[in-house]
Amino acid sequence: MTFQHYRQEVLALTMRWVRRLSREKFSMLFTLVQPMLFWLIFFGSLFQKAANIQILQAPNYMSFLAGGVVVMTVLNNGLAGGVDLLFDKENGFLERLMSTPIHRSSVILSRYLFVMAITGMQILVILSIAFVFGVRLETGLPGIAVILAIGMLFGVGLTAISMGLAFSVKSHGDFFSMLGFLSLPMIFLSSALVPLSAMPGWMQVVAMVNPMTWVIDAVRPLIITGWNAAIPQVGMAFVILAIFDAVCLYGGAKAFRRAIG
Repeated sequence: MTFQHYRQEVLALTMRWVRRLSREKFSMLFTLVQPMLFWLIFFGSLFQKAANIQILQAPNYMSFLAGGVVVMTVLNNGLAGGVDLLFDKENGFLERLMSTPIHRSSVILSRYLFVMAITGMQILVILSIAFVFGVRLETGLPGIAVILAIGMLFGVGLTAISMGLAFSVKSHGDFFSMLGFLSLPMIFLSSALVPLSAMPGWMQVVAMVNPMTWVIDAVRPLIITGWNAAIPQVGMAFVILAIFDAVCLYGGAKAFRRAIG
């Protein structure tokens, strides 16, 4: 197979995901708006006055929360990345697709590209709405590019987890149960909603081994502090994510090979 043929396969399969989402207008709108509407506006406004600015080390709670909302969006999109593949597996379409003369990796790559594109758009929407509410990105446009890069790297590992589960579980009920089991602890046992210094000791320990905390702690200074504080955190996040992605991709590839024989 030539690279040109492989590229056409990936593009065609990616457009299939796009067309599927475009036929579900409400779902498409909800996918883009929900993180911003619920977490940033409702949750941010609710705790704006209750937050201790000295503990947050941010101008206000909305500025502090923006980084957490960005990473929570990546988390939710990544962990949901295998849903459509699971439904394709259950209705037999995936088996028929695999029997055609296409490269099997094109199915996986197309799903990655689709999930990353949606995630990138959501991040830009969240940062735009945060700007409307007075949040100023201290690192400017280069900071947005770094935030997108960090989000994409985190999303790769999360999507690998999701697709690995999709190929491993027997029903979508099991799949969604496991997603809930993974997502809620990762959110609340991280620095997404409160800083580590405000957590009980045992929770701080757990949060420090949560990769989501390292991602948030890299994104947050890009928004509220500036490059001097952000660069060490960003460097550490890239190292953590390289290890995280390698482990997740290995597990996801193993589940994929086992599922398709």
